[in-house]
Amino acid sequence: MFVTSPPFTPTLLTAQTPNTRIITALTSIRSSSTPATSMEDQQHHHPPLKRVVVCGGGVIGVCTAYFLSKKGVAVTLVEKSSIACAASGKAGGFLALDWCDGGPLSKLARASFNLHRSLSQELNGPQSYGYRPLTALSLSITESSSSSSSQEPHKSPGRNLPSWVDGPAKGPRTIGTAETTAQVQPRLFTKTLLSKAVEDHEVEVVIGKVETVEVESGKVRAVVLEDGREIEARAVVLALGPWTSKLSLLDSMFRVYGLKANSIVLEPKEPDAITPHALFLSYYSAQGGKPMDPEVYPRPTGEVYLCGVSAEAEVPDDPEQVAPNPESIQVLKRVAKNVSSHLEEGEATLKAEQACFLPCTDDSVPVIGEVPGVKGCFVATGHNCWGILNGPATGAAVAELVVDGRASIVDLTPFNPARFVVGKR
Repeated sequence: MFVTSPPFTPTLLTAQTPNTRIITALTSIRSSSTPATSMEDQQHHHPPLKRVVVCGGGVIGVCTAYFLSKKGVAVTLVEKSSIACAASGKAGGFLALDWCDGGPLSKLARASFNLHRSLSQELNGPQSYGYRPLTALSLSITESSSSSSSQEPHKSPGRNLPSWVDGPAKGPRTIGTAETTAQVQPRLFTKTLLSKAVEDHEVEVVIGKVETVEVESGKVRAVVLEDGREIEARAVVLALGPWTSKLSLLDSMFRVYGLKANSIVLEPKEPDAITPHALFLSYYSAQGGKPMDPEVYPRPTGEVYLCGVSAEAEVPDDPEQVAPNPESIQVLKRVAKNVSSHLEEGEATLKAEQACFLPCTDDSVPVIGEVPGVKGCFVATGHNCWGILNGPATGAAVAELVVDGRASIVDLTPFNPARFVVGKR
């Protein structure tokens, strides 16, 4: 039996509640033993058309569902486990206007950065999901042999360093300002957006694993779930992240692999001491070897997110089974200690040890567009570390493509999945 999830009611972020987590208010639970395209659905504020089914409850799928629903489309979103349970809930949430300039993502990123701004105004982003502009700094840290195993006295921060960065940091350089860089808490952002779509536009959420996309005469007909149920669809959007290649319809067309990224979340005893500065490190371990590039994101909740130590790995079938690498977590704890005395053991509480898989393609460019040879089937995946940034513009563009036949917010030509089938036939 399909069970549709209840509306999502995100808790507001306030400075007085630094540990605020998303709370889902179980205000109503709808269950259905009839297909998602029942007469009741068709007659309730929607034209008598089959639904568009969006597969994937991460930021790309949710943004697509949101913008489709704003266009008056009846939308069903299918998610295997829970909303934002994978990378969209465990990412850093960093946003940059111009860091993709000079490459195929440039226009997509700029459009999406501006959409984040407007969405923040529409959805009260600062309170709902921690949207805020911030400064980004690059700096280097060389770990001493003693600091990797024991405590060292921290020094006063150097010139041009935030006051809380009191470790052996050198060479700070501003690489983003409040005009060009910002952040969100990605899980809260994704759930807030879906809540809006459910409440205002009646997007239906179905929990179930997508087994296949049913195609008849070269056109999409339905999405089939693992339990055999079918959801009829006039169009399907596949936003499955690193699980895209597990779908037989696409696995021979192009590869989407997973880059496993580990992260920790800390809560300092003195959260007010942590200023809104995102740190991008060149970190030299006492053990030698190539420098690592961990990232540090203070959040308005008072928490501090650290990530890094990424590597390609096999993506498990169940997103809930993704576990961090213990060695990578220990490295991140060392990084935290060397960045700031506020983040070392005893001065900060460890709130989370986690990992997620970033969806990557072989040419490092996202795949966004209609699947060649299957009318009405669209794909949106492969955003790597820029999924949270590029979610809104991707969702808006795919919504335009589905409804209008072309995207106007951004040219999707560089992302067309047809690039992988040229010369194969």
